[in-house]
Amino acid sequence: MASQSDSVKMYPDFKSRSKALFMKPYPIYAARGEGCRVWDVDGNELIDCINNFTSLIHGHAHPALIEAAMRQLALGSAFGLPTESEVDLAELLVSRLPSVDQVRFANSGTEAVMTALKAARAFTGRPKIAKCEGAYHGSYDYAEVSLDPTPAAWGGNAPVSVAYAKGTPENVLVNVVTIPFNDIEGAVSLIRERGNELACVLVDPMPNRAGLAPADKAYLEALRQVTREVGALLVLDEVITFRLGCRGAQGLWAIDPDLTTLGKIIGGGFPVGAIGGRAEVMAVFDPRHGKPALPHAGTFSANPVTMRAGLAAMQLLDDAAFMHLDAMGEMVRAGINDAFRRSGVPGGAVGLGSLLKIHFSRRPIRDYRSAYMTEEETKRQAVFSLGLLNRGVLAAGNGLMALSTPMTDADIATIVAAVSDALSDVSAAA
Repeated sequence: MASQSDSVKMYPDFKSRSKALFMKPYPIYAARGEGCRVWDVDGNELIDCINNFTSLIHGHAHPALIEAAMRQLALGSAFGLPTESEVDLAELLVSRLPSVDQVRFANSGTEAVMTALKAARAFTGRPKIAKCEGAYHGSYDYAEVSLDPTPAAWGGNAPVSVAYAKGTPENVLVNVVTIPFNDIEGAVSLIRERGNELACVLVDPMPNRAGLAPADKAYLEALRQVTREVGALLVLDEVITFRLGCRGAQGLWAIDPDLTTLGKIIGGGFPVGAIGGRAEVMAVFDPRHGKPALPHAGTFSANPVTMRAGLAAMQLLDDAAFMHLDAMGEMVRAGINDAFRRSGVPGGAVGLGSLLKIHFSRRPIRDYRSAYMTEEETKRQAVFSLGLLNRGVLAAGNGLMALSTPMTDADIATIVAAVSDALSDVSAAA
């Protein structure tokens, strides 16, 4: 591992990874990965705590996943026909998710959420959706409403629908009801007020962009109850949180959604998305009696290479694997919080299982507004991210980390040590 004086020369102009892969003056280009490490084109070795933004739960180039993909490639990479591979992966997912009777595959989490929202509209005959302020659900127009509103656009206690992308049609905003996260009274009131127009309520139980704070169990239970009351569907976005356990977040929270969206880890490192739910709701896709209520197809949906690699990845995620991930998550969060206490820098880590996010605030993180960074906090995050990177740890610029099964106690110790040293940089910069 390079010393600090040497390593600063690695990435002298690093600013922030808050805009996904954008970086001044140019991004870091990956050359290869193995296990929990990546090497860039300049030969720098990094412990990967991004793992392709949570999708690589087994790290890079896992032998079992390579074998599964290569075996399928030798048989063909894509067909204009269904294959047994999609049935096999669907059966595994159904076996793990009691709320899911049937599964359809797509090519990304964005597609999965988009299709779930369209399915809710088709099933209920209603036009509007509700979603939580600050929650990211992919790049579908309706799903990205109120993704990053500034305090000036918060609209007091009741959130308002704000466009994320320039050019978003006004009709999109009209058809999205923005609700507060982890606020039962506020969310339930808005849902009841617009209930006869709502097709669904879309919720991520631990939304990354909104701070990665876990939902209160009572909050999710209230959403489940009020959606049934008003006749809307509850759509649970588990694109990220399915890595929290064999039954995902819905197993941990004991929540029974009408539709579930999946992605990331179920593809074994290949592009993937999935929509699952009760047979009654999934019937909107059924073409056996003519044109379905919601036609759904995709050239690479249920691609057999993805299906075989995904099946292998999910089979590796048994109870022992999740126990290992949970233990590492607890260890790294405890180590990071201890490093913050010792440094005197305000902040700490939140999250569950193999997911965590670092904040530079003493405020309790419960939702998008409490997680919203001040200018000073943004500066600390930028200095900290550079400090981690130059000590051989790759994390997202917004503080997100996602652990992988190849990591060891020694790797966790290295990560915590890098965090401690990076906090020294933050103190010095202050």
